[in-house]
Amino acid sequence: MKQYNIIDEYKYEEVAYLEELLDYAVKKLETDGLFSITFIDDEKMHEMNKNYRGIDRTTDVLSFALNDAEENYESEINLLGDIFISIPKMKSQALEYGHSEKRELSFLCIHGLLHLLGYDHMTKEEEEVMFNLQEEVLRDAGIEK
Repeated sequence: MKQYNIIDEYKYEEVAYLEELLDYAVKKLETDGLFSITFIDDEKMHEMNKNYRGIDRTTDVLSFALNDAEENYESEINLLGDIFISIPKMKSQALEYGHSEKRELSFLCIHGLLHLLGYDHMTKEEEEVMFNLQEEVLRDAGIEK
C-alpha cells in the first residue's frame, strides 16, 4: 500500500520520479504514516500562508502535521498530514539556486515530509539535524544538486 498521495492541482505532471524518491524516503525514515502532497499555484499558497501562518506572501512549501494538532485522536491509521508545494515558487527557486526543478521539487517534498515527522529548523541545532537528514535522503536517493 502506498503511504502517500500526490495531487497535482497545478498540472505540473513532471513528477514520475517522485514515487521512487518518496518510496525510498518513507523506508529510510522508517515511517508508516500516510500523507499527501499537493501542487498548487502561488495565489493559493499566498492565501494559505496568510490564513494559517499570518504571513502575507507566498512561500515554497507548507506542511500541516496532524500529529501537531492540540486535539489528537486515537486512530489505527497513522495520518501524518498534508504538504502543499507552490510550483511557480519551486521553479523560481530552482533558477535562483542554479539547479534543476527535479532537485528543487525533491528537496521541498523531503523538507515537507520531515516537518510532518516532527523535524523543525527553529534553532541552529534543529536546522543542522533536519538539513543534514534532508541532504542524506536526497543524496542516497541519487538526487544531486
